[in-house]
Amino acid sequence: MEDIFEMRNGYTPSKNNPLFWEGGTIPWFRMEDIRDNGRILSDAIQHITPAAIKSKGLFEANSFILATTATIGEHALLIADSLANQRFTNLKVRKSLSDKFLTKFIYYYMFIVDEFCKNNTNVSGFASVDMGKLKRMPFPVPPIELQEKIVAILDRFETLVNDLTTGLPAEITAVKEQYEYYRNKLLTFKNLTA
Repeated sequence: MEDIFEMRNGYTPSKNNPLFWEGGTIPWFRMEDIRDNGRILSDAIQHITPAAIKSKGLFEANSFILATTATIGEHALLIADSLANQRFTNLKVRKSLSDKFLTKFIYYYMFIVDEFCKNNTNVSGFASVDMGKLKRMPFPVPPIELQEKIVAILDRFETLVNDLTTGLPAEITAVKEQYEYYRNKLLTFKNLTA
């Protein structure tokens, strides 16, 4: 992971400083945004002002936020320059590797990362992801053509799952299980030995 992504922590600007919040236009994401708006985020419930931005700047569009404390194992794709609170770590593909990945492939693979995070936590008063293990987690780099095929299949499953009506609860459950099975199969790669 650390070879592929630049990782930065989110933060909460001081609520006591109105210059950071009043009239803000920059999305500032929290877990509530994922719960209310899903895993592809363009705008937030709360906004900050440019005065609240630290020296490293905003999280760039087409990067990801990953919950690494508290509600571990949640992620979202950011499609707008923004920031997030300290529960999240921002993952941005390194510029030198940007042509090696489809954003949507990473979006789907983040479900595997979510599970890894849930299974690799430190619990010393406050649950958090073992960042050392996360940084060393293998992350596949399949050819773009294979990524395109995986994304096309998972997009079709996602559409099917989301388009089914409530009158078919058994079908919905079966399709969701099938989707998760194939998502995990398509995103499991064997290590190549030299």
